[in-house]
Amino acid sequence: MTTLPTLYIPHGGGPCFFMEMPPGVPADTWHGMAAYLRGISENVGVKPKGVLVISAHWELEQATVTSAALPGLLFDYYGFPEHTYQLTYPAPGSPELAARVRALLHAVDIPNAADDRRDFDHGVFVPFKLIYPAADIPVVQLSLLRNLDARAHLELGRALARLRTEGVLIVGSGMSYHNLREFFNPIDEAITASENFDRWLTATVTGEIGVRTRLLTEWRAAPGAFVCHPRAEHLIPLMVVAGAAMEDVGRCVFKGRVFGKWVSGFQFG
Repeated sequence: MTTLPTLYIPHGGGPCFFMEMPPGVPADTWHGMAAYLRGISENVGVKPKGVLVISAHWELEQATVTSAALPGLLFDYYGFPEHTYQLTYPAPGSPELAARVRALLHAVDIPNAADDRRDFDHGVFVPFKLIYPAADIPVVQLSLLRNLDARAHLELGRALARLRTEGVLIVGSGMSYHNLREFFNPIDEAITASENFDRWLTATVTGEIGVRTRLLTEWRAAPGAFVCHPRAEHLIPLMVVAGAAMEDVGRCVFKGRVFGKWVSGFQFG
């Protein structure tokens, strides 16, 4: 039986892969990240039966899954070219996978719910238009917990680990650097913070499993952590996929600079 990996991917900035860069911004700003996303399906090697995505852009008090059979798209970005609000990604949902997720969470007494009206946010459809452009694999989205507690999300991931042997690809969609105030600012402090935090994060994710878990729960103590993540929502999807990885070693599968800041992607298994 194939055990699928778990992934923590960068999803870029808004609809960045589907628009030209404005004047003064290098045209190839997002090219490396886009190439990485396009290569994921080949790297995974087998076509998943379904995908469970934990996006940085959905937070609720309890873990909630999308349960609609045919979700729409939620254009939750602002100020971009008009055509980026006409993007499509008609991947089906999966009430069956949503029910399976809930059953696994119930089994370990994690409160959960289903939402049959929630559409896919841009942390889902923007990267997945590159990852699985045919939109022929069922996708279910799982919310973050509003407390953004690292330990709670590691436990959430561990509860869902069995999905990996059932043909489900578990993907955390965020950004390993996410400080919008400093993102476009080439000041040395922000660049140095991104280098320090990225170095720590890569060493942590690729290190020994027990140490990985401990350090991820204490990530706020890492060098540059607060500068890179004034708020944790774009990092916390990593905790879910690291939890679901169980004993699998992590490896860095993407690393690049965007506006001078280091951004990385990771894979477990």
